[in-house]
Amino acid sequence: MTRRDWQELDWQRAAPDDSEEGHAYLEVAVGPDDQILMRESNDPETVVVTTRTKWEAFIKGVKAGEFDDFADLAEADEPTGK
Repeated sequence: MTRRDWQELDWQRAAPDDSEEGHAYLEVAVGPDDQILMRESNDPETVVVTTRTKWEAFIKGVKAGEFDDFADLAEADEPTGK
């Protein structure tokens, strides 16, 4: 698969419905052989490729809070009901 072929993939953007143009958002697509491709919306030519197994392990880690210390989480950003 070439970079040109990447443009034809179904890229899913992690952005809120009311997102503004010009902001960088993560985009993810599934390529051949179950490869997972990631890029930033403001730099679509730079693509990171990984396996589905590694992607699923990463997602489990995110859900478990393993990477929370990398984020700048303010109390105001906490969901209500905690």
